[in-house]
Amino acid sequence: MTAAVPGFLEARRSIRAFRPDPVAADLLDALVAAACLAPAPHHSRPWRFVTLTDAAARAALADGMGARWRRDLTGDGVPAPEVDALVDASRRRLVGAPAAVLGCLTDDGLDRYPDEARQRAEWGMALLALGAAVENLMLAATDAGLASCWVAAPIFCPTEARDALGLDRSWLPEALVLEGARAAGSRKVVFAGSGGTLYGVPRSIPTPERHRQQPIAPYGVSKKVVIEYLRYYREVHDLEYTVLALANVYGPRQDPYGEAGVVAIFAGKLLAGQPPTIYGDGKQTRDFVFVDDVADAFARAADRGGGMVLNVGTGVETSVDELYDLMAGVLGVEGTPRYEAPRPGELRRSALDAAQARLQLGWKPWTSLEEGVTRTLDWFEAQSP
Repeated sequence: MTAAVPGFLEARRSIRAFRPDPVAADLLDALVAAACLAPAPHHSRPWRFVTLTDAAARAALADGMGARWRRDLTGDGVPAPEVDALVDASRRRLVGAPAAVLGCLTDDGLDRYPDEARQRAEWGMALLALGAAVENLMLAATDAGLASCWVAAPIFCPTEARDALGLDRSWLPEALVLEGARAAGSRKVVFAGSGGTLYGVPRSIPTPERHRQQPIAPYGVSKKVVIEYLRYYREVHDLEYTVLALANVYGPRQDPYGEAGVVAIFAGKLLAGQPPTIYGDGKQTRDFVFVDDVADAFARAADRGGGMVLNVGTGVETSVDELYDLMAGVLGVEGTPRYEAPRPGELRRSALDAAQARLQLGWKPWTSLEEGVTRTLDWFEAQSP
């Protein structure tokens, strides 16, 4: 039995757009105090927190880190206009936030070892402790009604961040948290991706999101391009998104004509007394997920899973032959389908691992294929003249 997730954990979201209202100094002090309650090795406090309420200080930090990022992006071969857009957007985000808290590591209270391996492990424990402290700070901000956003930039340019603010040389900036009141009208896109085509020929079944995205059909390529645009707009224009990589969605109201799903096509043919056509030997598999379950995933993704691609499917393979037998059995239809040559580029197997959707959205499918098919056929039958 899984315990319910506490409300204060579910309430926290990463927000990048803030109202200009200032954050009170005593509230920032309280957030830092909450951060310092985090566990740390040997009861030490290997961290220092710098609160940045002055726009000039945030601008100096943004310029220092931005100069390093610009050099790195240019060295990576990123075109100059794209470099300018990324760096400028990052600067606007940092300067525009009402307040920021910079988390730095120090070696105060840490043990010293004569060998590099143990000293590196000691530093790793301190880094974990800082992560816990930052999490405390962000949860405390949520509890206080503030929005927050964790910015990873300092970990890539700690020296530039330290020098921009004139900090002690023993302080190593590692984490930056933006704080402020949530801006009204924050925007988010929840995009219907194609889990059946995004990954190309799957190397593992059910297929997880970490699988390479290498579609082999134009439809999948078009979906992948949209995902790349969403990533760009999130970075440059603060447009949040979640991509739901959908398995084979079916259910009532699906069009049985044209480029429709196989369940709708089979339903239309069977109810018309015509044998459906199966392309290939019928042994190819798909992951069929009911439309009500998918709608629930979209509703949950409205305020969760930001910046992520999440599979939405059952993880169960069903062959096209098995689907036909099930649908014909529900309708009491006898006979066999027609078989024709397989279509070029059609996948042999497909099923999606939706474990991340369960973790990030609290979502899981609940409609069995038999129940979903029966409800779908009932709807189609009710539409028949």
